[in-house]
Amino acid sequence: MKEHLRELVAQALLDLRRHGRLPQDLPTPDYVIERTKSRDHGDYATNIALLLAKPAGMKPRELAEALVATFGDSQHVSKIEIAGPGFINFTISQPCRLATIRRVFEMGAEYGRQVADSRESVTVEFVSANPNGPLHVGHGRGAAYGASVANLLEAAGHKVQREYYVNDAGRQMDILAVSVWLRYHELGGINVRFPDNGYKGDYVVDIARGLRAKEGDRLRHSALEISDGLPADESQGGDKETHVDALIARAKQLLGEADYRVVFNAGLAWCLADIRNDLAGFGVLHDNFFSERSLMTDGYVQRAIQTLRERGHLYDDGGATWFRATEFGDDKDRVVVRENGVTTYFASDLGYLLSKFERSFERALYILGADHHGYIARLKAAAQGLGLDPAKIEIQLVQFAILFRGAERVQMSTRAGSFVTLRELREEVGTDAARFFYVMRGNDQHLDFDLELAKSRSNDNPVYYIQYAHARVASLFRQLKEKGLSYNDSAALSARKLLTEAHEDALIGELMRFPETIESAAVNRGPQILANALRELAAAFHAFYNAQPILTAPEELRNARLGLAKATQQVLANGLALLGVSAPESM
Repeated sequence: MKEHLRELVAQALLDLRRHGRLPQDLPTPDYVIERTKSRDHGDYATNIALLLAKPAGMKPRELAEALVATFGDSQHVSKIEIAGPGFINFTISQPCRLATIRRVFEMGAEYGRQVADSRESVTVEFVSANPNGPLHVGHGRGAAYGASVANLLEAAGHKVQREYYVNDAGRQMDILAVSVWLRYHELGGINVRFPDNGYKGDYVVDIARGLRAKEGDRLRHSALEISDGLPADESQGGDKETHVDALIARAKQLLGEADYRVVFNAGLAWCLADIRNDLAGFGVLHDNFFSERSLMTDGYVQRAIQTLRERGHLYDDGGATWFRATEFGDDKDRVVVRENGVTTYFASDLGYLLSKFERSFERALYILGADHHGYIARLKAAAQGLGLDPAKIEIQLVQFAILFRGAERVQMSTRAGSFVTLRELREEVGTDAARFFYVMRGNDQHLDFDLELAKSRSNDNPVYYIQYAHARVASLFRQLKEKGLSYNDSAALSARKLLTEAHEDALIGELMRFPETIESAAVNRGPQILANALRELAAAFHAFYNAQPILTAPEELRNARLGLAKATQQVLANGLALLGVSAPESM
């Protein structure tokens, strides 16, 4: 409908220019067509006259009157009025509003969606937690948000790839490897002091147990060999980082490259399999798990560095190679290759960014934790340095989710093993509540996750309230069958002209709004827009359900109201699916 109204405005402007009422070279401003706050002011309003009046040398209301007088007839618009200083309000015709029910019936699960693959391709990277332990509730928000945004982009016509970046080459994975190796020794009766900076969760013992089952004592060394000469740990009066780095070096020395990789891969494989399983249980599926190590083996890092060098954006200083990031708006230049010849994390970022476009994606969307704020300027600078369009690189930051059990905040620490896992959250409140609660608020806002509300079966629980509307429709049709009454879509469409009550009209309006909601939620990367719209749709349905009889109404009116209920159920199901929430037939 917005597109149709925009066409009416464009045609009116063209006619005014053609007849000399507006200058031929007068550019059209970036005006909006938006829903009115009250139906007393019509259904839609535009500010075109207010924006164009001054450059046109006219008063806003004068220009609005000229536009209204020029609008052609439209079977979709029943009334056009001027309001306030020059807003133009449009009222949608009743036949057009009622046609919504037919469109929902005809399109079914596709209602609200644009033509598949009709827009640019997007790779959406989200979650990407280090594979050094189970996912916790902090990761859950990024997972729910990323999956919902990807679904919305797909529904809006984009070709979408969902990607998980596997950090399988970093120091944290080395710390996990030595943690597993020491637990492996404990299980074999060799006790070595566990580092303050090691991973202490029970899952590390599980990994070590699997390693022993597969390798036996082959990877075992004496406690003296492992710990002799290591610098003091933090609790021993030393530095925990220095200690654990020395322990990693010792493990690599004693095991050799091949056997160290056996231990390393045992931790990686277990954690990655656990993450995949956990995400699947959360309804989150990725199309690709991209290995950080592949950035070197497939040459992406080397090509990125070479590209920067050829474009004159690298310089050498102090034995290291630097990227002139400040030339592109970053707060400092970035080291790409250290003095020892080893590439940096930033070099991996360069390679990964380049890989996205070498793999033919037209837009790269990163969904990262709020602590990655510095990445925005850094990646934008990297894009420009590599000759990529920085407008095609987008970063959405997800603020932290804070879990409350009653009035008590739950503390989390991955190293200490005292965190609440995403799996535990799902088991306590259910996947539906978790997925919905995570996206109820904008990703740039902090989220207090109320466990008690998420578990409640009341209208105060938004996901329950929405699902109950869907289940209520199913109950209506079960009751219809029990009463021996009939219904079919054709009869409902034939009788829809009888839907004249205020609550019926309000519900139809919410159904009409759904495609616009998906578009807005996709454009703004805001699943909370859809979540709020579903609450409003559910509220409109409950009001309709409670306001007048449905099953006891005369046959023709009964069919019309059942048809409206069925269309509502379909739209609720479509919206919930985009948020990864089920649409139950009973509650």
